[in-house]
Amino acid sequence: MYFVTGTDTDCGKTLVSSALLYKAKGRTLGFKPIASGCEKSELGLRNSDALSLLAASSVKLGETLKHNGKPMQLEYQHINPYAFEPAIAPHIAAQQIDMTIEPTKLLKHIAFATSLPLDFCLIEGAGGWHLPLGGEHLLSHVVKEAKLSVILVVGVKLGCLNHALLTQEALVKQGVQVAGWVANCIDPNMPHLEENLQTLSNMMLGTCLGVLPYLSEATAVTAATYLTLPQSA
Repeated sequence: MYFVTGTDTDCGKTLVSSALLYKAKGRTLGFKPIASGCEKSELGLRNSDALSLLAASSVKLGETLKHNGKPMQLEYQHINPYAFEPAIAPHIAAQQIDMTIEPTKLLKHIAFATSLPLDFCLIEGAGGWHLPLGGEHLLSHVVKEAKLSVILVVGVKLGCLNHALLTQEALVKQGVQVAGWVANCIDPNMPHLEENLQTLSNMMLGTCLGVLPYLSEATAVTAATYLTLPQSA
């Protein structure tokens, strides 16, 4: 199991996560524990990132899985337990409806995902590495406690070198294992792109799992051709 984080919001975590799920073999499933900007549906709030992960996964909603030796039917809430309608910081969205994002509940969610009979599993974060959950709690603390290996998505744009190195520094300081990083070129007019990519290659500590060029029609299928899976996958 891997946790996918990014250098910022809209850096391409969902695209990379979906592409890795599509590329992996066997029974695959992606999770999005916390999501803002969800849309109302007849079935409740639904998040486009979570739905993208599901579309790229081989295990589908409604499928029967074994959990703790008992059969259970996979439901949307198993993928995205914290869903908020406003496209704002999740802890603020939670405050608006008198809800608390509980680290213990997130740890139970990760334990649940780990217990399922899967060959490849990803948990996609929200925002950047130090996402506030409310109070003094951060999502990064939960990931560290769960001892998950991290894949870092770098949104390649002006300022990305600083964002990438600061995130890497935080990961190393917390003693989190970095399974690899992906450079996602999100700015089609990025000046000196190759020089920036070379700097990232020189200064990032983990394995580069791929460089995604700017894709005018970004799909998991297309992006997967540019990526490699972590070695332990």
